[in-house]
Amino acid sequence: MSAATTTDERIARLSTASLRRVIEPDIDLPGQIGAGQVLPDQLLSIHGLDLDLTADQRALLSREELAAILDGGFRFEAVLMAGFCFELAVKDDLSDPRVAYALHEVGEETRHSRLFARVIGQVGPKAINPLRGGGRIGRWLEYRLNFTLVRRPALLDTLILAGEEIPDLMQKLASEDPATDPFVVEVNRYHRQEEARHLAFARLQVAERWAGATWSDRFAVRHIAPYAVRELFHSLVHPGVYGVVDLPMWKTWLAVRRLPERRALLRQAARPVLKALVDGKVFGRGGVSIGWRYLCGVDRQGDPMEGRRTGD
Repeated sequence: MSAATTTDERIARLSTASLRRVIEPDIDLPGQIGAGQVLPDQLLSIHGLDLDLTADQRALLSREELAAILDGGFRFEAVLMAGFCFELAVKDDLSDPRVAYALHEVGEETRHSRLFARVIGQVGPKAINPLRGGGRIGRWLEYRLNFTLVRRPALLDTLILAGEEIPDLMQKLASEDPATDPFVVEVNRYHRQEEARHLAFARLQVAERWAGATWSDRFAVRHIAPYAVRELFHSLVHPGVYGVVDLPMWKTWLAVRRLPERRALLRQAARPVLKALVDGKVFGRGGVSIGWRYLCGVDRQGDPMEGRRTGD
């Protein structure tokens, strides 16, 4: 049996799994986020800074951070869906099992996005994200960046892996903590259940994407992607959330980036992405690029080097 046939069968099984239980969040998750603090102190981005915040400030910060993460997830999934739809528009063989599963994934992502938007509306965040391009030039740059990304399949697949591994880890930690808001736990469990299939699909495609990648796409995966993943992680909780609780926005955000706790969380989320790349033959044994080594705290072979300094 060829590798392609095996991959086709695995992807077809993912489609079957998506069919077995279609969860409609507007019907199956009709809950409401509670009042007060929705994430425990140890999962707030500032954990480790030893800031003297009141209980009300911590509660407000937890809500703003949750809304910021969901907002980032919504926008990332929109880019993911744009990438899938661009590929489908130019796909030659529409009977390919990858087409069927991509459509399943787009359908699931639209449901996730509707739920994220509902929860954001319940939170009612006040923070404005200063990292998003302001003005006509900023919006144009944001548009061009997203358009370039969806046209680079190997890079897109790498960032899809990162964009799913990072929130998956955050949601896992939140779901396991009894201090997390019960409805947030429900949302996280639902999202992680479907994202597990999306991650499996992305991992299955790494080797295929790499085999057909252009030299510039390969360069981007090896040398640009690790820095993009780092900024993706840090942008999920943007500087604006700190201003809402009367903390200096940029100073606090930069301090959070340097926290050992945040660096450890980033390494933990990024290492599965690197493993998928190594398994997909993007890097040979001993050939992990310096950017990925720096991001994940690993050596040239991809093995962990605990205590190694990673990017802030």
